[in-house]
Amino acid sequence: MGRLGHKVSVNLREPTLGPIFGIKGGGTGGGNARIVPEDEINIHFTGDAHAVASAHNLLAALVDNAVFRNAIPDFDPSGIQWSRVTDASDRGLRQVIAGVGGSGYGPLREARFDIVSASEIMAILALADGPDDLRERISRIVVGATRGGESVTVEQLGVQGALMTLLHQTVMPNLVQTLEGQPAIVHAGPFGNIAHGCSSILADKLALGYADYVITEAGFASDLGFEKFMHIKTRQSGLLPKAAVLPDVDRVNRGGPNLAHHVGIVASFGLPCVVAINRFGSDSPEELAAVRDIALEAGATAAVECDGYAQGGAGAEELAQAVVDATRAESNITYAYPLEATAQEKALALAQKVYGAADVAWSTQATNQLRYFESQGWGSLPICMAKTHLSISHDPSLRNRPQGYTFPINDLRASVGAGFLYALAGRIETLPGLPSRPRALDMDVNADGEVIGILN
Repeated sequence: MGRLGHKVSVNLREPTLGPIFGIKGGGTGGGNARIVPEDEINIHFTGDAHAVASAHNLLAALVDNAVFRNAIPDFDPSGIQWSRVTDASDRGLRQVIAGVGGSGYGPLREARFDIVSASEIMAILALADGPDDLRERISRIVVGATRGGESVTVEQLGVQGALMTLLHQTVMPNLVQTLEGQPAIVHAGPFGNIAHGCSSILADKLALGYADYVITEAGFASDLGFEKFMHIKTRQSGLLPKAAVLPDVDRVNRGGPNLAHHVGIVASFGLPCVVAINRFGSDSPEELAAVRDIALEAGATAAVECDGYAQGGAGAEELAQAVVDATRAESNITYAYPLEATAQEKALALAQKVYGAADVAWSTQATNQLRYFESQGWGSLPICMAKTHLSISHDPSLRNRPQGYTFPINDLRASVGAGFLYALAGRIETLPGLPSRPRALDMDVNADGEVIGILN
């Protein structure tokens, strides 16, 4: 039981090695608000991410081999659309030339690496309903197209069985605990800015079989994680949320409109919004009161100070009660777009209702891709927008609450197995690079065999 007498579970994404060794450090919380065992969760955990990476890169090798062996008529290097992945933030692999060395080294072509968290297989794992659904989704993955424009799938290659040998155990959610012994289910790890940013459907269903209240993560604020949670995860799972909790932002005076916008996004979906005001030692009572006033004026159901970092569960009881109260209110869920809308209509709805833009500009490349996807019958899939997390917009330099601008879509990819179209807005990298001082420089293993330097 939790402190308020309810059975609870917190469901989180699995941390990713790239950010852990790069700019962020560990992904298991901080202070007294953490899940354990931290070093295992952050580094190798149960091997799910490694299995996803192995399956993704095995498929890349099998695709290259099919082209090299002329196994599928008219499928040549120019038609390959499947990348490779790595779990390192390595900007040198963003664009590469593969097959260099002569005729015996495979098809010569320009290629790329993505971060494992951006793999379609990772998205599929997070959205699958079980082993059979995982297999079906894997079979639908589109890896390229023939010269005649016919899509090439995993099923056509006949390799779904091989991929399942690497993936069949990944569908089992991973149970760990908070510092106070409450259950935490950590499963799947799609990025929030370049994927759909949610922990798995299977984790939520498992938790709902036990808990009265399940807190499930949707990474990167309401313009990314929450929006994708609603349009992609909720619609695919059928599990409807009762309320949303929104962490507060820094710099009260300048950030007020930004906070108000995020509260408005949650409210536009018909859900009660509770704002968690994370308390820092340097915060003044006036600043905390200002945040509360901004949130409530914007339409939040409640805005509650939270000191979980310093006090653990004791510092979050008031927030927890506010969430319980919010879930008891009536909600009428609505969406920014109907499923039957066109891709252009969906993108425009997101741009105007979520990102504050006036219109959308499609590049020639994205427009041509969309026409092809529509010819293949994929035009009605939801949009998963890949954009910066540093702004509501596509541009990290547009701070606070930009409005009335043009939202650009530079490229469009199809994640048919996952069940969405993957749009890239502005300058967005699907493989991060390392900062000037990577967190890797702080990490080691001490004489007792303990990993040190991983926590924030």
